Amino acid sequence: MKENLQTEFLTRQYMISQDFEIYYYHDTVQPPPVKLHRHDYYELYFFLDGNVRMQIEDRSYCLKPGSFILIPPDVFHTCVIENMEIPYNRFVLWISRECFLRLEKTSPDYVFMLRYTKDNHTYIFENDKITFNAIQSRIFRLIEEQRSSQFGHITQCTLCLKDLLLFLNRLVYNRQNPNAQTFPVSLHENIIDYIKNHLEDNLSLEQLSQEFFVSKFHISHIFKEFYGVSIYRYITQKRLQACKEAIESGGRISELCHQFGFGDYSCFYRAFKKEYGISPKECQDMVFLEEKHTDSSKS
Repeated sequence: MKENLQTEFLTRQYMISQDFEIYYYHDTVQPPPVKLHRHDYYELYFFLDGNVRMQIEDRSYCLKPGSFILIPPDVFHTCVIENMEIPYNRFVLWISRECFLRLEKTSPDYVFMLRYTKDNHTYIFENDKITFNAIQSRIFRLIEEQRSSQFGHITQCTLCLKDLLLFLNRLVYNRQNPNAQTFPVSLHENIIDYIKNHLEDNLSLEQLSQEFFVSKFHISHIFKEFYGVSIYRYITQKRLQACKEAIESGGRISELCHQFGFGDYSCFYRAFKKEYGISPKECQDMVFLEEKHTDSSKS
């Protein structure tokens, strides 16, 4: 799952950026321990997998996959790894006080959960799979944009951060105000987000059915209704699109077909040529020739 976005674990417990820093950690061997500590910034910790306890002040909490934890400044905390039978996966988002102050001036909606945490000493918020998939999708968009060099990526990072925070605040608010009118994300939108973030994984109908707790027939039906194609065709198109973009960026063709979920090269080759009318190698050669022509024109 998005292995290219993973970060090597850092023991550093201070911020370098003025606004925010975000990390995606996947540990298969036990990382160095981090002692009980506190920050001068806010930490949002999103737990994916592992056998882990979170100690916050004088209390210890067993973490469940899908939970997120909000730790305000000056609150002592640490993670205790029970064992490494399951890889330890999590996202960690640090946000400076100054960044939150600016957001609060924009709208108090961005800081509702901060006030709630402070008033109630409630730090951990559990979520079901569907809700956490929606959170995870926003986190991946933020990380991808942060690593992008496209025009406007700094502005887009700010928008992605605001979108994530507003979504989390809305979750917390709705749980404290169950009579409030809510507009949940539709099932097909959640599945689309899930597919986008798991192109390299098993995306069979059976797997999606288990992930979203609905029948395979229902998933097939809504895709035909909303997109006019089978879910198998949709997934194939998204995988081919991701492969084509990676090829045009200089990726190795032989590795990309496996990276984006194609079982073997011959299957990938046939699907690519059928979709785009050229082979993967021809696509790569065309990009090379265009770059060469551009360089010669400049000189």
